[in-house]
Amino acid sequence: MLEDKEQERTSLEKLGEFGLIEHLTKDFKIEQKSTVKGIGDDAAVLNFENKKTVISTDLLIEGVHFDLAYMPLKHLGYKSIMVNLSDIYAMNATATQVTVSIAVSNRFPLEALEEFYAGVSTACKAYNVDLVGGDTTSSKTGLMISVTAIGIANEEDIAYRSGAQPNDLLVISGDLGAAYMGLQVLERENEVFKVNPNSQPDLEPYSYIVERQLKPEARKDISELLKKLDVHPTSMIDISDGLSSEILHLSKSSGLGIDLYEDKIPLDPTVISACEEFKMDSTLVALSGGEDYELLFTIDQKEFPKIKGNPNLTVIGHTTGKDEGAFLISRNNTKIPLTAQGWNSFN
Repeated sequence: MLEDKEQERTSLEKLGEFGLIEHLTKDFKIEQKSTVKGIGDDAAVLNFENKKTVISTDLLIEGVHFDLAYMPLKHLGYKSIMVNLSDIYAMNATATQVTVSIAVSNRFPLEALEEFYAGVSTACKAYNVDLVGGDTTSSKTGLMISVTAIGIANEEDIAYRSGAQPNDLLVISGDLGAAYMGLQVLERENEVFKVNPNSQPDLEPYSYIVERQLKPEARKDISELLKKLDVHPTSMIDISDGLSSEILHLSKSSGLGIDLYEDKIPLDPTVISACEEFKMDSTLVALSGGEDYELLFTIDQKEFPKIKGNPNLTVIGHTTGKDEGAFLISRNNTKIPLTAQGWNSFN
């Protein structure tokens, strides 16, 4: 978008901070009963009555978390919301509101920010959450995005990382590794484009994995499904940094060992074929790739009949005794200690 020299560009200086916020958020409608006052005052006013409030914040930095060479701004707006909603659903809660703050350099015209907020709006409508605040400011180092998500839950429904019990089943939603392999495709094509700007990549064979990278979906449907099935997670976390990292978080927080079975890890066929093409090990990609935004949780073994055969859920392991450590049980039945090799912002 920013490469189009013929495109109309409106300087942000013409609007000023408050004019910019008003312009970008004028079409956002309030849908939640808990939103008493949204954008337009010094602070939002929310009323959750007798519910517990769940809050999560994420910061996304250009050049660290995203590359605008292949990340469309509308997709970035959408993904920024998904990243945060995923944390709310990982608490087995319902997301209700978000705030969005951005810092932008003068290379971004108004039209670019309109694209970004169009993605934010699409996400808010799709997941029935209200945009209730945020901030805008200037930046000398590129685009920075901070999103705070707010949700509600009954106290007895909240799933903490620390609640797992010995011999609980370890369950995952969806499949793993697609977002990471989608990133590999995009980065490869970006390098080709740098050498030959006239090249047009054919991304059709990679549509599933590219979409999982550019436009991930938070698993709101899983917390709704668990309520419908009357399944009560004893612990839960979302998979943003890689499966191994998240298992280690659950293991440490609950003070239990965990055994993960390699042959149970769900992989889409397109992930397997992409791993073969890039000469990568699909298990390692699932363990360390990250950005899948699936939900990982534990349940009591007695609840297994409720989820048995459900296409959205896969049992991939179980908890063990106190402080026994986390291990991968390989296909040849070798017990390998799990290590956190996933995303690290400071690497």
